[in-house]
Amino acid sequence: MTISKNLEALKTSLPEAVTLVAVSKTKSNEAIMEAYASGQRIFGENKVQEMVEKYETLPKDIEWHMIGHLQRNKVKYMASFVHLIHGVDTEKLLAEINKQAAKHDRRIPCLLQVHIAEESTKFGFAESELSELITRIDEFPNVEIKGLMGMASFTENFNQIQQEFRGLKKRFDQLFKNTEAAVLSMGMSGDYPIAIAEGSTLIRVGSKIFGARNY
Repeated sequence: MTISKNLEALKTSLPEAVTLVAVSKTKSNEAIMEAYASGQRIFGENKVQEMVEKYETLPKDIEWHMIGHLQRNKVKYMASFVHLIHGVDTEKLLAEINKQAAKHDRRIPCLLQVHIAEESTKFGFAESELSELITRIDEFPNVEIKGLMGMASFTENFNQIQQEFRGLKKRFDQLFKNTEAAVLSMGMSGDYPIAIAEGSTLIRVGSKIFGARNY
């Protein structure tokens, strides 16, 4: 199946309220343009340098999402154009995004990443840190907190993934229940149907669109 057919099949299976981020990391400009020609405008990258290169050469109406773990020293390279940063996992990173956004007279939309998985290798705020940070969000005027993001444990255990997503949705509802168009980013190629069932509003899918990843 071609990229356009994969995309069409995926989009028809998604509820209307769910936004699709096509994960284009390691994919060529040609592959991205095939998805673009099929109407896809939101693409996710996990390396800043690769995203900057693609931003400079591809159509300007593409919304670029930074979906990977972000280092503070890389924020400046994408501060002028990034549409949404998914993985804000420390207060220091939030402060750096705020600083770089101010230089471009922008408010950069961000999601706070919550640690919901069993693996210690996954990043994110602990529940207690999150609540405290939300009370001080005015200290970061050039950041717009749009919602939360979380990555479930890498496991075949359906119930565990479901419980992790369900816990994040509960937290999301507590923090953003009165916020219009708030974003809950959870679910990737392997677990997005569970994420959608548990209330995700944004999923990150790569291999189901572009095929196996190139390294």
